[in-house]
Amino acid sequence: MSLQCFSKMSNANLSQTNNTVGLEYVGILGSVLFSIVTTMPCCVFLFINGTMLFTLKSKTVFRETSRYILLFNLLFADTVQMALSQLLFMLAVCRISLTYPVCGVPTMLISLTSQISPLTLVVMSLERCVAVCYPLRHSTIITIRNTELAIIVVWVFNSLNVLTQVILLLDFPFENLESLQMKDFCAIENMLLGRMSDDYDKAFTSFLFVSASVVITSSYIGVIIAARSASTDKASALKARNTLLLHLVQLGFSLSSTIHNPLLKAISKLLDKIILVHIQVVLYVCFIISPRCLSSLIYGIRDQTIRPILLNNLACQRRRSRSLSTKAKISMRITS
Repeated sequence: MSLQCFSKMSNANLSQTNNTVGLEYVGILGSVLFSIVTTMPCCVFLFINGTMLFTLKSKTVFRETSRYILLFNLLFADTVQMALSQLLFMLAVCRISLTYPVCGVPTMLISLTSQISPLTLVVMSLERCVAVCYPLRHSTIITIRNTELAIIVVWVFNSLNVLTQVILLLDFPFENLESLQMKDFCAIENMLLGRMSDDYDKAFTSFLFVSASVVITSSYIGVIIAARSASTDKASALKARNTLLLHLVQLGFSLSSTIHNPLLKAISKLLDKIILVHIQVVLYVCFIISPRCLSSLIYGIRDQTIRPILLNNLACQRRRSRSLSTKAKISMRITS
């Protein structure tokens, strides 16, 4: 029965069409297993992201380099979104329903952080484009102050989007409801109560990803054109081109979370209900959790400056956890 909560949380459209999954056949054991399948990867990814964030704050070279500052902002938004998504998932598994005002807080934060990633990728792409196309002016254009200003603009722009969503939500006639208690479990889709809210969310998301794709692609083309110039450092241009391709892939991963629910809705019409439950869990891990960690893994492995420090921090964290575990066991033996 607990997995039915996950079904409602991850796909409100399915519950609206009364296509509820027959999860009563799964039982408590199945619910626990599915919870472990989603919670364990999330904990591992949160650990990696947390170590990566610590790494980017541990050295002066990272704190005073624009692209690392932007990377920190990207990772911070992805980590917050992943943690909040898993929190809502656990509330659903525990069959805890919230009121609309209480649910509005985490869902609006998820909406805010989910839009930070594509805009940050746009800024990172422009930074690489300037580095290749205008190398002599890069240090004057891409300063720490300008980078921080760009990050502030990104957060303010997305905050205005969230504010608009809240205003549209307040326009909903809550007085006609019997209670502010949600019938479904807390999820962004269940907070889009009016038709106008749903249309606005789709329009803004489409505009955001189309604009981000155009900017990153244009930056990629600009780098290719600059690479053909005799005055351009070929190695730097090649590295920037690969980085921009990576940004396009990351943008695709960010976009994948927006097609999660429509994809589930289409699959639900073709497959058996029990099979649908397994697919829901797989899609949740692949489209919601995994993309939030890929940035740290990709940059941590690819960047020659970050990689040794990140690996050292991960090793230290592992040794520290083992040491604490050993001390706890010794303490228990002494106590007993």
